[in-house]
Amino acid sequence: MAERRGPILIDESAAGAGAAGPRESPAEAPPVPDLALEPPSGQAMKTMAALAARRASPLWRWFWRSFAALFVFVLGVTAWQAIDALIASQPVLGLIAAVLTGAFVLVCLLIAVREVSAVARLERLDGVHKAAEAAVVAGDLAAARAVAAKLDRLYAGRPEMEWARSRVAERQGDVFDADGLFGLIEAELLKPLDDAARIEVEAAARQVATVTAVVPLALADVAAALTSNLRMIRRIAEIYGGRSGTLGAWRLTRAVMAHLVATGAVAVGDDLIGSVAGGGVLSRVSRRFGEGIVNGALTARVGVAAMEVCRPLPFSEGRRPQVHRLVSRALAGLFGSRD
Repeated sequence: MAERRGPILIDESAAGAGAAGPRESPAEAPPVPDLALEPPSGQAMKTMAALAARRASPLWRWFWRSFAALFVFVLGVTAWQAIDALIASQPVLGLIAAVLTGAFVLVCLLIAVREVSAVARLERLDGVHKAAEAAVVAGDLAAARAVAAKLDRLYAGRPEMEWARSRVAERQGDVFDADGLFGLIEAELLKPLDDAARIEVEAAARQVATVTAVVPLALADVAAALTSNLRMIRRIAEIYGGRSGTLGAWRLTRAVMAHLVATGAVAVGDDLIGSVAGGGVLSRVSRRFGEGIVNGALTARVGVAAMEVCRPLPFSEGRRPQVHRLVSRALAGLFGSRD
């Protein structure tokens, strides 16, 4: 029998009569559920903050200290024996090895001295900050003038601060209360430093947001957030006069992160994304863009906290940077239109 070709007609009424129940039309079908995941949470910044704020147990600290001491001891003895044997067999080569080893040890000592000096300078900056807070609370003009003198000595070696220091010195005699003197210092001495610190915060927030949005590699956003925040905190400390070294910057970073974790500032609220122009739209279009916005906003929060920690004076009312403005300017910088 020849195969029948052509369209096949199916009677829907007949087919539906044998069905178990009434057939559902496409118009009556339930809507497709939204498969979008939970809103952006800034997981990279949360992970970075947890890693930076975590403190090792005393047992582990003593383990690493003893291990470092043992390693240096063994390395020194081994180097001494090698150089001694080389001098006995090849005096010229042994002398060269001794000179190179001495140069290496000298560089290590200079690095250690610089680190100690950096930590001491950070402690000095923290002492000025605490003295300023006490003077503000007590309203003590004499204590405020003592803080002003400490700030003048702190910035005496910076040529770009000469004009601001001279302005404060000329006008502080006309101020007769602590709040007025600190207002003068903020307006004349600290304003350019605050502006420079804001630029650093915006740059770090922009970098973290960009890497999170465009790099899909696992843990790349965490690494970018950690390095960018470390660099940002170190630069902010240097702007305000801290000149932090490697160990000092890490200690400062741990102090800032511990404060943020303790106060819950790394938690993300709905207003955080909504505070950025277009943030809600971007987070719906692409989850990576949404994560980038949140990570950038959390980086800005870390920057503001670092400014509060490193700044020699506490922020007066109305002078504390606002996170949503910093993030807006940072994201506007991605498109070349900064206000």
